[in-house]
Amino acid sequence: MSNISHILKKLSTNERNTWCAGCTNNGILLATKRALADLILQKKVKQKDIVTVCDIGCGAKIFDYLNLSGFYSIHGRILPTALGIKISNPHLTVLAFGGDGGTYGEGVSHLVHNCRYNADITAIINDNQVFALTTGQSTPTTESEFRGPSTPLGTKLEPLNPIVLALESGATFVARGYALDVNHLEELIKKAIEHRGFSFIDVLQPCITFHNVTSYFQKNIYKLEEKKHNPNDFSQALKRAREWNYSFHEQKPVAIGVFYKTEKPLYCKETQVKKPFYRIKRAVDIKKLIREFK
Repeated sequence: MSNISHILKKLSTNERNTWCAGCTNNGILLATKRALADLILQKKVKQKDIVTVCDIGCGAKIFDYLNLSGFYSIHGRILPTALGIKISNPHLTVLAFGGDGGTYGEGVSHLVHNCRYNADITAIINDNQVFALTTGQSTPTTESEFRGPSTPLGTKLEPLNPIVLALESGATFVARGYALDVNHLEELIKKAIEHRGFSFIDVLQPCITFHNVTSYFQKNIYKLEEKKHNPNDFSQALKRAREWNYSFHEQKPVAIGVFYKTEKPLYCKETQVKKPFYRIKRAVDIKKLIREFK
């Protein structure tokens, strides 16, 4: 067994995969495992130091399939949870996995402020533009006139553009991936983790059961790097981000890749705890603790 295969095996769990057959979440899982395995092999990260934060939704089940330390948060709250973990122990590699419903809905203020703070966290958002776990209700990135259980007459709002939001909010690494281009997404995740600062990846992840727009993406997606895009040019990044507005009424170019990358001071450098309690070894008497609560 090759070194990379050995690491991939160590990153896997024995949990039964309960995603729908053919679910594109599998592409995100595979890309994440490959990216982490490569970074571990290169000794850029350690498996024991990687922490995942997930919330509620189909994509959140990635928690069950990665053999990593983690925390199941509540809906839309992955980023404050991830920020708390990073502040408490800045040496950890923190990955936050959320969905478009939670992250861009009730969690949108957390996204805005984490972009501002620039803590060294990687946010990977599974964006299928519906609440898939609860059978296809609309989310902030759902296109107008979409008909679902919560909008039988069709949505009347234009979708939120999370790439523009992240750019305007001050994120230092802004990217978009595609769940069905695993190799490209793997490279994006590696770049995001290696970036020192808040890294944001919106992953287009068509739900084959409730929002299957795969054919649109297959026809319209292009890679920014193939167009000689300069990720250090903020104005160019905004222009590329506004090419497609997360709707499907017209054929529009859909860019994937790194829109923008820059360097700013890290939030955790300013807020790091003075006494690193996470380094203190504790000899806990479990039996004594249990007796106290009997």
